[in-house]
Amino acid sequence: MSPGAWLVATARNRAIDRIRRERVLAAKTRMLELDEAHKEPDQMDETAFSDEPFPDERLELIFTCCHPALALDLQVALTLRTLGGLTTDEIARAFIVPPATMAQRLVRAKRKIKQAGIPFRIPPAHLLPDRLAAVLAVVYLVFNEGYGGRSDLAAEAIRIGHALAGLMPDEPEVQGLLALMLLHDARSAARFRDGDLVLLADQDESLWDGAAIAQGRALLDRAIALRGRGPYVLQAAIASLNAERPRDATEIAALYGELARLTRSPVVEVNRAAAVAEAEGLEAGLAILDRLDLDAYQYLHAARADLLRRLGRPDEARAAYLRAAELATAESERRFLRRRIEELRKDGQSPN
Repeated sequence: MSPGAWLVATARNRAIDRIRRERVLAAKTRMLELDEAHKEPDQMDETAFSDEPFPDERLELIFTCCHPALALDLQVALTLRTLGGLTTDEIARAFIVPPATMAQRLVRAKRKIKQAGIPFRIPPAHLLPDRLAAVLAVVYLVFNEGYGGRSDLAAEAIRIGHALAGLMPDEPEVQGLLALMLLHDARSAARFRDGDLVLLADQDESLWDGAAIAQGRALLDRAIALRGRGPYVLQAAIASLNAERPRDATEIAALYGELARLTRSPVVEVNRAAAVAEAEGLEAGLAILDRLDLDAYQYLHAARADLLRRLGRPDEARAAYLRAAELATAESERRFLRRRIEELRKDGQSPN
């Protein structure tokens, strides 16, 4: 694979040319009806879909929730809550907003569906592209929540991803998303040791799932052949490079640069900063982080702390680690951050 060869290719997504026949959604959409509108989001039944044997039927409900009459963030939030079983707090964390704000958004989304008379059905094929961005975002956010420790959610996202890829075999971003999830999930067994988080550079590669990596790369190759260069294809390419030894830091930084230009996302900038630090030097990466306004984002502070530690600036690193630990929600991540703080306390600094 040579990501650099297609970075400059012209983006072109092929039209979605087929979709499975409609299924009856009445049993699955009851949570969106008017008599549910008075409930707080966290009161909704989280087990309603737990025994569903057909992941592609869940996918149909995702398309139903992702109606263009709703703002994109509301489409994603509502589907995560209704289908994914995520709590309001978990969704709020994914959007980096207060839980109360997210609760209000969920209520508004349900009210909008009722007032607009949005039908509970699969849209015709020519309308599917209007909903695809939200659908992919939902699947990706469910996977991310699972990748943080809830393996059931990660597995469910991958199952839905397979169903989506089967329905849309010529959509490069669909292939890219499934490739991305498989490439990340392939390393899941090595991400923790005795309950503690293990960084990529320190992982036992013998625990990586080689078959999943090969499958992910085959899907990535297909996405590239379909002239894909959207955000999920780019992230899959980065994940593929991260699974190579030695890693090509320059190529990874270039891909993150393209992803940042495409998404205009400050979260992507955090990841780009880490890549630039490896390719161009620690100071270059830190300069990117210091320009970002993401005080409520845990990983910004964790990334700053790591670079400051390696630059031999222990006091600033300690403060950044403390802020990251305050924001961390996963216990494994809090333990990792506290361990770094303790190392700085003992050693004064821990340069690489």
